[in-house]
Amino acid sequence: MVTAIVLIDIDSAAIPEAAQAIADIPGVQSVYSCAGDVDVIAVVRADDHEGIATLVPERIAKVPGVRNTVTHIAFRSYSRRDGDDAFSIGMQA
Repeated sequence: MVTAIVLIDIDSAAIPEAAQAIADIPGVQSVYSCAGDVDVIAVVRADDHEGIATLVPERIAKVPGVRNTVTHIAFRSYSRRDGDDAFSIGMQA
């Protein structure tokens, strides 16, 4: 499984609709509106790099209002939550 972080520039008037449309695309795990250099950040997953290469330009970049995307491929996760989630599968909280 390949994870990518996609930085997305969107026309300001279209941010809510575009962000929701992106969140509804299969393979998109989460979408965050944010302050800073980009309008929205999406975390996406695919079976392989080819899946990411299809998902971003053919689906995300074609959402109305999207002006530009920059994709970063994740190599390794250092999140404590990821490790905790993996070890808590099947356990009651």
